[in-house]
Amino acid sequence: MEEVQVKIILKGRKVIGGKAEGEAVVTRQPVSFLGGVNPDKGIVVEKGHELEGQSLTGKIFVFPHGKGSTAGPYIIYAMAKRRTAPAAMINVEAEPIIAVGAAMGNIPLVDRLDQNPLEVIATGDYVKIDGDQGIAEVIKKGVEKD
Repeated sequence: MEEVQVKIILKGRKVIGGKAEGEAVVTRQPVSFLGGVNPDKGIVVEKGHELEGQSLTGKIFVFPHGKGSTAGPYIIYAMAKRRTAPAAMINVEAEPIIAVGAAMGNIPLVDRLDQNPLEVIATGDYVKIDGDQGIAEVIKKGVEKD
C-alpha cells in the first residue's frame, strides 16, 4: 500500500482574519471556554466532554459553536496572552461569544464552510487557515491507497 496525501480546500466566511496552520483538534460538542477550558494550560477541563484532558494550545480547533457565558471571550483573550490559545478556530456557525473572543485574542476564525468541517476534518489532520479569505486547506493524515 502507498500512503498518499489528500488535500481538500474548504471555502467559507471570514469572521476574524489572519493566517495560521497546525494540527486539527475536532469535536462535535459545543465548547464553553468559561469553566470548560483551563486558560493557564489550554486544556479542556469540562467533565464528560469528548476532549476532556486534551490541549488546544497551538492547534486548529474545530467545533460546531460555543456555548455558555458571555465571559467566554475573556477566557479566550487570557489564553492568547498566556500563549495557550488555539492557533485558529473553525466553527460550523460562529456565534458572538466565540467571535468576540477570537477578535480579542487575534485568533483567525472562519465558519459557514462549503462542506461541514466536522465531517471533513479529523483530529490529527494538518490544516492551514487563511482567515482573510475564509479558506481552510486540509491535508488528511495518512490516507492509504492500493
